[in-house]
Amino acid sequence: MESSSRRRSCKSLPNSSPARTASDGNTGIMDEKVLFLVFRSINWDPQVICLVACLSRRLRAVARRVLFRELCAARAPLMVAALTASGAKPLGRLGGGWYALAKLLFFCCGCAAATRFFSPVETPAKGHFVGVSRFSKTSGRSFLPRRCWGDLLFVSDPCEHPEAPGGCGGEDLGAYRGVFRGFMRSRTRACLLRKRAELEARVRCPYCGARVWSMTAAGLVPRSAARRLGAHQGSLEYFVCVNGHLHGYCRLAHLSSSDSDHYDANDSDDDDSDEVDKEGDEGNVPC
Repeated sequence: MESSSRRRSCKSLPNSSPARTASDGNTGIMDEKVLFLVFRSINWDPQVICLVACLSRRLRAVARRVLFRELCAARAPLMVAALTASGAKPLGRLGGGWYALAKLLFFCCGCAAATRFFSPVETPAKGHFVGVSRFSKTSGRSFLPRRCWGDLLFVSDPCEHPEAPGGCGGEDLGAYRGVFRGFMRSRTRACLLRKRAELEARVRCPYCGARVWSMTAAGLVPRSAARRLGAHQGSLEYFVCVNGHLHGYCRLAHLSSSDSDHYDANDSDDDDSDEVDKEGDEGNVPC
């Protein structure tokens, strides 16, 4: 009698069944609410989120579904609000997913290989995390031809990678990235389709893995892009993927004070000169 009563009391304890413990995935650290509170307390550190996502498939699924979305919303609220406006639900799904946007915000893809319009680099620039990035829709407008100015594009400042001694004129390599709002309905995509631009065979988006168009090959690179980057004309190339992520490279010119004066004097003479829109440039977002 005593042994049977002990067995009954053991069975009545919570979580005593192995089958129940294995099937219950939303307990402890696996609980999305717990993870939310933990990562909010460390200000959504992107490197820690990436490390946690590598621990198991279940944590990776939670990171892609919840954590990367909250990371983007917490670190770049104005940019996310602009990207999800125009009929999209707040914090709704983006082209390529929130993981791709989070990677774009905090990861410079570098430049590891030559492309059709960009000469090889002696020392390939590897991708790396960036502590602070500045994305601007005014900068993004410099990368669009006049007929595509109705599109909203955020572009980062170029990340500078010093060239090895003996490189191309001692110029540094610049790598930059950006993202369109509503790329499927954009004028830029319509122009690419109207020109029957071909998708690149050897280049993929470093943020979502999708196929890309070369804006240089399509003839859609305005002169204002080189000015905005501080690069020589003809020494830059950038790509846009089918999900609306932009990445590109350039060779940054080292300007003297006299060169800088000449640069400023001619800055307003181009057909594609930049104009700050009426609502201001709330896209200047430190991440």
